[in-house]
Amino acid sequence: MAETVLITGGTGLIGRRLTELLLERGYRVAYLSRGPASYPNVKVFQWDISKGYVDKQALDNMDYLIHLAGAGIADGRWTEDRKKIILSSRTESIQLLARKMAEQGVKPKVFVSSSAIGYYGADTGDVQQTETSPPGNDFMAEVTVKWEAAADAVKALGVRTVKIRTGVVLSGEGGALPQIAAPARWAVGAPLGSGKQWVSWIHVDDICRMYLEALEHPDWEGVYNGVAPSPVTNEQLTRQICDVLGKPQWAPHVPAFALRLVFGEMAAVVLGSSYVKNERIRHSAFRYLYPGLQAALVDLLPKQ
Repeated sequence: MAETVLITGGTGLIGRRLTELLLERGYRVAYLSRGPASYPNVKVFQWDISKGYVDKQALDNMDYLIHLAGAGIADGRWTEDRKKIILSSRTESIQLLARKMAEQGVKPKVFVSSSAIGYYGADTGDVQQTETSPPGNDFMAEVTVKWEAAADAVKALGVRTVKIRTGVVLSGEGGALPQIAAPARWAVGAPLGSGKQWVSWIHVDDICRMYLEALEHPDWEGVYNGVAPSPVTNEQLTRQICDVLGKPQWAPHVPAFALRLVFGEMAAVVLGSSYVKNERIRHSAFRYLYPGLQAALVDLLPKQ
């Protein structure tokens, strides 16, 4: 009988593609959703974090649990209220799942939780970060440290737990790439700020394949940096997007002060430099489909 993978946040950028890959491999997929919904070939169960409710059947029937739920980091200015939502949506949801699993006496074979390279801080300059590097001291680092600590509540139940610190996910279906490519299509592509800040990116298929690897290989445990092996600068990213689209890059850099005026503290997401290395992935059997940016962009951009 096919095994069931229960996913929170299954309708997001990673969740949608991961669902496709899981179904192709013969898994059954179920979602935890905040409201009634219908998705092809997916069983939907409801949960309500604020009320402490999770459909009992969802946990009774799962073989694996993947946690992707969390309010969008770049969906609005970081007001104090927004910051609380960003944090609570990641931590309280895991704590609820752990509590309900303990009450029902059930547990998955493995728990794979999304995390973020924001763990190291939004701006780490040229310093190369690995899985053993210390956390940063800004808002994103605070969120990610507490996010990963919440996942330990599931680990404490005796569940093999994997945390994937995700970089900038490149996809033709959403996320950062279509927004960066849009001005480039009109020949006004421009680096942001100095353009020298490092971007630790990954193709959506490769990050999803890491989740599959975590499900299927019992030696995967603990923290992994979910990034490609070749970070690029913001300027290199912009230039290669323009090259793939066959457009010139002639516009001047978008000044940092302008981005800070528009986005406030959230501007750190695009102005910060983050050079993250994937040491644990590099020493595993995992092999990238898209280790280099050029091949990733060629695959993704024509689909938009």
